[in-house]
Amino acid sequence: MDSRVKGAFLTVFGGVCWGLSGSMGQYLFTKQGMDSRWLVPIRLGLAGIIMFIYCLIRYRKDTFKPISNKVDLGRLIVYGLFGVSCSQFSYFLCIQLSTAAMGTILQDLSPIFILMVTCIRGHRRPKSNEIVAVVLAIFGVVLLATHGSIQNAIISLPAIISGVICAVCVMIYNCSDTLIAKYPTALLQAYAFLIGGVFFALVFRSWTIQYTTNSIGLFGIAFVVLVGNVLAFTSYIKGVSYIGPEKGILYGFSEPITAAVITATVFRTALTPYDIAGFVLIFLMLVLISRK
Repeated sequence: MDSRVKGAFLTVFGGVCWGLSGSMGQYLFTKQGMDSRWLVPIRLGLAGIIMFIYCLIRYRKDTFKPISNKVDLGRLIVYGLFGVSCSQFSYFLCIQLSTAAMGTILQDLSPIFILMVTCIRGHRRPKSNEIVAVVLAIFGVVLLATHGSIQNAIISLPAIISGVICAVCVMIYNCSDTLIAKYPTALLQAYAFLIGGVFFALVFRSWTIQYTTNSIGLFGIAFVVLVGNVLAFTSYIKGVSYIGPEKGILYGFSEPITAAVITATVFRTALTPYDIAGFVLIFLMLVLISRK
């Protein structure tokens, strides 16, 4: 199989897995009564353990290199806690407050914040196509949130804030260039998940949240861990290695499309023309901002 075809397939598949995971999260919140403060620490912790065991087998003693250097350890905490882990919590919180479709599309605003960092680092002004991309993104979010009427917002302000925070956190771990260039991504993710799992469990005192799961709930937890973390991430990053991040951003749009389809068909939440228009504007933003 041609490497470009393989890369396109893997990135699309990774996006679909993330979309399915977000939809499963919506099901666990709405039908199983789970709380994101209880689910996310478990999801991060279990995914971290699985990936850490994999890294021990794959990298052996090199597994401990990131935490043996004080400078890299500090960078790892920023990358893992404020980047990877906070993005996952804010993503699921947004889903809990709205829908999987809204959570995934707001997360896709991250290229805007990556652009801001790129301009600051490069001491340059945004290009014309980048400015247009930002405007399209803003209009897209406004359409999704208000359906054309600012007085009657469809999405709550906390949901919008958590979605935007998620996009900022995605920017943080994507812009950790030094760390990413020095260590294997799987190793960084393993530590990121472990750090986030412990941190959020302590902050939210997850063991005090009264919840008793059933067999369906256990399946849902396993699904968001294995499909949403391990499988989705591995497939997407491998695909990006074949086709590059610019095209990866576009193919990754399969995530909100998947979540939107499931939201409309399974959860019976109708997509209005405003929702579709908002999706299209944000997709156009991705197209413009990914051009070299």
